[in-house]
Amino acid sequence: MVTLPKVNELGFFELRLESIGGLGANLAGKMLAEAGVMGVGLNGVSFSSYGSEKKGSAVKAHIRFCETNAQIRDTSPVEKPHVIGIFHENLSKTINVISGMYEDSIVLVNSKKSPEQLKEQLKLKGGVIAVVDATGIAMQENNRVNMAMLGGLFRLCTFLDAEFMKGVIRKSLEKKYPGAVQPALHTFQRGYDEVKFQTFQLLEGDAMPAYVRMDTPVLGYETQPIGGMITNPGNSILKDLSISRAGMMPHFHDDKCIHCAACDNVCPDFCFVWEEQEDKKGRPQMFLQGIDYQYCKGCLKCVQACPTDALSSALEEEGYAEVNRVPHKFHLAK
Repeated sequence: MVTLPKVNELGFFELRLESIGGLGANLAGKMLAEAGVMGVGLNGVSFSSYGSEKKGSAVKAHIRFCETNAQIRDTSPVEKPHVIGIFHENLSKTINVISGMYEDSIVLVNSKKSPEQLKEQLKLKGGVIAVVDATGIAMQENNRVNMAMLGGLFRLCTFLDAEFMKGVIRKSLEKKYPGAVQPALHTFQRGYDEVKFQTFQLLEGDAMPAYVRMDTPVLGYETQPIGGMITNPGNSILKDLSISRAGMMPHFHDDKCIHCAACDNVCPDFCFVWEEQEDKKGRPQMFLQGIDYQYCKGCLKCVQACPTDALSSALEEEGYAEVNRVPHKFHLAK
């Protein structure tokens, strides 16, 4: 019988996975729960919460374990996790991904950065920060981010059996997708082996972040403005889709562009910025100026549509979008 390393007042060891649709956090949560229940004999449950069920939208997966002398009768969201898995580091721009963690909670981040850099980015006061470049590993192994993150999570959750998980991966893939078995196993093992982690002590006077419900409205019947005025409308100008990119982004090569607008026709989020200029014969024509990366979620439909290779698919590098972004005119007018 496996003993859990720590439990809360209800006897639960809890994990929360913070992700976006398309990275496989929901499946990863189910596989974690299966490994705990079938692999080592714990009681366990996994469930997910999300808004619109589409690629790029925010997703949370919740996993609970307890020993067999206890029962799980709670399917509320995990408010105080012992382990947090962040599948996309840019989620911290818009979501308090570390809310509710303990002083000794472990945060696993899909990132190339060091634990020290992520401590500043996440505004973390204490706890353990673990890092694995899950996106890079998945691309090199031609597999998915969730397999690398699962490997990292198994390394950190020492009560789980990694060999059992490999058996689950084989069983789930070998019949329908036999060619995907070895890439998935390599991705899982690399995620397990390549985790780096560092512990940060909570300084005197500092406090860990309290849990904040994401679905609790800021304004209510006691706090709303007079007349029910909407002070923060759902405005597409303010929306930032950059957190939806899952590792890849389009690069624009102006010297190859024929301004045919094939890219603009397939772009679901109007990322392309145009300006009316005169052509060689003095006639007015719209010319493509570049990409407003604030609205680009990395779907790469534009790359597939471009007939001249003026758009190419590239691995997203830190700072590239900010340096090469061409803002829409309404941003400049503000």
